[in-house]
Amino acid sequence: MDATLIALLAAGMLVAAFAYASVGHGGASAYIAAMALAGIAPAEMRPIALSLNLLVSGIGTYKFWRAGYFSWRLFWPFAVVSVPLAFVGGAITLPGHAYKALVGIVLIYAAWQLWRSARKGEEMREVRQPAIALAMLVGGILGLLSGLTGVGGGIFLSPLLLIAGWAGTKQTSATSAPFILVNSVAGLAAGFTMKSASLPPQTWILCIAVLMGGWLGAEYGSRRFTNPFIRRLLAVVLASAGAKMLFA
Repeated sequence: MDATLIALLAAGMLVAAFAYASVGHGGASAYIAAMALAGIAPAEMRPIALSLNLLVSGIGTYKFWRAGYFSWRLFWPFAVVSVPLAFVGGAITLPGHAYKALVGIVLIYAAWQLWRSARKGEEMREVRQPAIALAMLVGGILGLLSGLTGVGGGIFLSPLLLIAGWAGTKQTSATSAPFILVNSVAGLAAGFTMKSASLPPQTWILCIAVLMGGWLGAEYGSRRFTNPFIRRLLAVVLASAGAKMLFA
């Protein structure tokens, strides 16, 4: 990767980290979208995205926990099965065309969710926590998908928590952030254990960018809501990248 490309990626990922961290996400779908648009090889996308995801979701976990929104009872059933299955998914190296197709679908789904969430505010309906067995089943499915694609699973868990009435907006963010964190760790560990993952030397520049954006975004999101315009802008970028992965 040349210096100009790295600089552009870093700037875009800083903005993405801010927007995603503000809602308790790590931003992997946006990082993968940026790398797809920049022409980064699929083999490098997953470990880079998981590494950046780990940093930003770690910040989000701390910020939302400190703000008092984290619930261990809501979190652990989703996480306990997702972690080993994320490790399994991270150990599987999909053929290039299969990986691009799967990630393309994930990016378009993420774009749709971001666009929808841009017009939503704090809900007022009653919240009821899910049955433990159901949460474990859902967590396992999302963990496997997380490991396979290099996303942390939060883009799928968050809308499910809200639609099913299992958590409020802030509680959803406080659950998604650590869910993404543990799955990113598992997926990345599997890749390095199986020697199927490697990081380009310039990755540290991207890490600094997302740390800055993630810290500011998590601070902002744990206290107030994110800007709907930023979510819509990210949705357009994700949809464009998803279409490129599917049809290019």
